[in-house]
Amino acid sequence: MGTAVNPTQLQSALKQGPPAPMYLVVGEEDLLRDEAVATLKAALLGEGGEFNFDIFYGDEAEGAEILTCASEVPVFAERRVVLVKTAEKLPAREAEKLLSYLAKPVESTTLVFVAVKLDGRMKFSQALTRAAVTVDCSPLRDMQLGPWLGRDAQRLGLRLDEKAVDVLKETCGGSLYAARREMEKLASYVASDRPATADDVYQLRGVEPGASVFDLTLAIADGHRGRVLSILARNLEAGEAPLRILGSLAWQYRRIWKVKEQVREGGREGDAARTLRMDPLKVRVFLSRFSEEHLQNALRLFLEADGQLKGGSSSQPKIVMERVLLQLCGYAAGEPTNAPRRPPATTGRGSARVVSNVRTITSGKRPAR
Repeated sequence: MGTAVNPTQLQSALKQGPPAPMYLVVGEEDLLRDEAVATLKAALLGEGGEFNFDIFYGDEAEGAEILTCASEVPVFAERRVVLVKTAEKLPAREAEKLLSYLAKPVESTTLVFVAVKLDGRMKFSQALTRAAVTVDCSPLRDMQLGPWLGRDAQRLGLRLDEKAVDVLKETCGGSLYAARREMEKLASYVASDRPATADDVYQLRGVEPGASVFDLTLAIADGHRGRVLSILARNLEAGEAPLRILGSLAWQYRRIWKVKEQVREGGREGDAARTLRMDPLKVRVFLSRFSEEHLQNALRLFLEADGQLKGGSSSQPKIVMERVLLQLCGYAAGEPTNAPRRPPATTGRGSARVVSNVRTITSGKRPAR
């Protein structure tokens, strides 16, 4: 049975012993995936090892090509590395050509598969999970994200105060690449003799206070559709992308669900208020607007919208986000979930013009080849 490690444990394992013949770098956090691949390349190939490095993409490569390349002998080196990116897109008929290799890999080759998520029903996925060392690159939990931000800020020679950390969490939606970009801007802007503040984050990001994902959920809880669309518009005007807004919102909803569970299990409302950065006198009413049904329907709604935004099936991603937000307002108001409100038209005059300017919160990108 294959073993599983996180990216930090991968670094330690490579220092302490020989590399495994196969690795599966899998998870939704693209920065962690990229760093894990970089760690493997540096440890296995060192400087100038590109001659013994080959890369394939699952949606383009044939299984026979990967098999042939992995079976080759390294040239003037002890090891060669074969990298298969977007392995989840490797067709089943091509992936099955690799099953014999998974059972008996070449000792002088390290074969690395990189995927956001694998289909566990496929024979190839099951065999790979058993044979390879899995590097788990799942998104960081809230309790892990703060320490990560602190370490990465320190690497940049930057200090963050507590509120700056909270704002980075909210505005970046848990995306480490987005957080790193914001901290790189902060490092070049904030003097070294003081910590970066929440105002610094807002100023450099171009999003005015009152337009964060926290403000968005407050407006949803109040069922204030006009304010919800206004916040969306302000984020879009600041250059945010719909998929990032969706990710930020999903992150905040997961946090709300977690806080509700903690309160249900006897946790103090004061602790919940601190986690949500709210007035303790308002937290009970706020949480009551997010019923179990509301949260479950919201997560299904996020999943559907994520597929629409990533799949490019919608020519107007802004409208996808408008529909999501208006349905969430309906959930908070207790409207029947089988009859969501239709979003206002985005053409014409009046309020429709405001909707048409709605902005959003970011997306991922495919690494350059």
